[in-house]
Amino acid sequence: MYDHIGLRVGDLDASVRFYTAALAPLGYVLCSRDAAGAGFGPKGEPALWLHLHKGKSNGSAHVAFRAPDHDAIKTFHSEGLKAGGRDNGAAGSRKDYSPTYYAAFLIDPDGNNVEAVCT
Repeated sequence: MYDHIGLRVGDLDASVRFYTAALAPLGYVLCSRDAAGAGFGPKGEPALWLHLHKGKSNGSAHVAFRAPDHDAIKTFHSEGLKAGGRDNGAAGSRKDYSPTYYAAFLIDPDGNNVEAVCT
């Protein structure tokens, strides 16, 4: 539904490590990287852009990525934790969202809530 999303990050290296690890199980890769930012998405199609921003954060965002299955969501969560993310909800059913909603949530190095979901 969206073309691309941009997030401000305070430590580009930490964010690239986190998103590389957390998004790999969902089929996303690092497509572009320079000193000012990085882009992730399907190979050759970056849609999540990280922009280096020095200074105080203006708040946080919520970004949800569609996952192919429950195993990918479990791996997203475990690999994201290993790469510096913080737990914001382990992989599991979220029946209060819908009967088939299955997701996991992480807080990235800049405080953004990042979700992997399949229904």
